[in-house]
Amino acid sequence: MSGADGVRSDQAPIAVLGTGSWGTALAIQFARAGRPTRLWGRDRSHTEVLARDRKNHRYLPGAQFPDSLQVEDGLDGALEGALDVLIAVPSPAFREVLSTIAPRLRQGQRIAWATKGFEQDSLLLPHQVARQALGAEVPIAVLSGPTFAREVGLGLPTAMTVASPDPVFARALVLSISGLNFRGYTSEDIVGVEVGGAVKNVIAIATGIADGMGFGANTRTALITRGLAEMTRLGLALGGHASTFMGLAALGDLVLTCTDDQSRNRRFGLGLAEGLSAQAALARIGQVVEGYDAARAVHAVAEQRGVDMPIAEAVFQVLHAGLMPVEAARALMDRELRPEH
Repeated sequence: MSGADGVRSDQAPIAVLGTGSWGTALAIQFARAGRPTRLWGRDRSHTEVLARDRKNHRYLPGAQFPDSLQVEDGLDGALEGALDVLIAVPSPAFREVLSTIAPRLRQGQRIAWATKGFEQDSLLLPHQVARQALGAEVPIAVLSGPTFAREVGLGLPTAMTVASPDPVFARALVLSISGLNFRGYTSEDIVGVEVGGAVKNVIAIATGIADGMGFGANTRTALITRGLAEMTRLGLALGGHASTFMGLAALGDLVLTCTDDQSRNRRFGLGLAEGLSAQAALARIGQVVEGYDAARAVHAVAEQRGVDMPIAEAVFQVLHAGLMPVEAARALMDRELRPEH
């Protein structure tokens, strides 16, 4: 399988843009699987430290860089000769990064991302933002699924989904990231995969709040299960496929994010249950908590589409309308009884 220059996809370099925990982990995995990989970030002083130490002590301590992972201090150097470009930045920076690289792309280069969440102002999913920024001809894909960066960086067994309307591109990415410790699956349902990645963070905040309030395993399981129902309703309304929501990028990522304290969104909910304000809970975590902004966007999209999402709505009310967590819990339990399906 060759790129525009006749170079095999698994031999042509991939440029990973974003030196946070997730970008670093994915760069390590591509390099570990044998693909030449460039890693670039905006903070030049940080990239200099990464190049010197061959580790990301700030965001991914303990994960050594493979020899085939090259740290670049310039964006042009990262993109030069790369067949694929993988963007791994928080959703608020996604459009800006796309706009920055768009004039630098050459014919045949392909764009993927591991960014999750609706754009706040436009309420567009990442693939829709990418189409606006890059046009309709550039091949695009999203990487998503139940993956904590630390475990990927350490080489622990992991599976994830690569979704693209271009099955050749999805297959090429899966082949070049997969190895004995990592298994990729392809999907053509980019809408469903992206909805799963956005909504799961909101539900994880709800489970963190519930666990922090001592509500127990029954409540956590109910929130995950009903949260999956909400995610599926929204995804179907936006054009996703029902089967996607029972897969890695929806159910899998939801369970992971709701049940393990490596999840920043879950820890954020735990902080709210302690009585911390949203800003204090965010400050304690010290990294981006995607669910905070996602709650506002999911609320707006659900309202726009007429989709019933009571758990996501309760999280929105707690974060952005001043509702106390105990009042949100009471409101959920006081809802009118109805059939499950």
